[in-house]
Amino acid sequence: MTLECTLVIETELPIPFTVADGTGIEKGTVLKLTDPMTAVASDGDTDIIAGIAAAEKIANDGTTTIGVYRGGIFKGYAGAAGVTVGAGIITDSSTGAANELVDADVNSEALVGIALETATDTESFKFELNPWGGKLA
Repeated sequence: MTLECTLVIETELPIPFTVADGTGIEKGTVLKLTDPMTAVASDGDTDIIAGIAAAEKIANDGTTTIGVYRGGIFKGYAGAAGVTVGAGIITDSSTGAANELVDADVNSEALVGIALETATDTESFKFELNPWGGKLA
């Protein structure tokens, strides 16, 4: 994967989420939360975020769990709209490439975390992973 998120500072250990045996997920993938406590690769801008894959999951390997980071400092990549230091960020998967991140709108749901640096399209930046499925006021 070209734009995978990379762990910079581990502040929390990854926790196990359920994953389908037939699913392949690369390390560093932003993951969408589905019910019950199941992770799949994020593919939309409004996905509720589970976290970031801590390791690769090979399809049909017999494994039905994946370690998921729900906190930490990561390096990610900005989508076309860019990111601004201090802003809440969301995925840009439906309009950009997989794993690209952009500033959240005021009423955005599904935050990935908070940008710790400003970045433009495809530029790398640090962010604090803090998935949240609520709404910003």
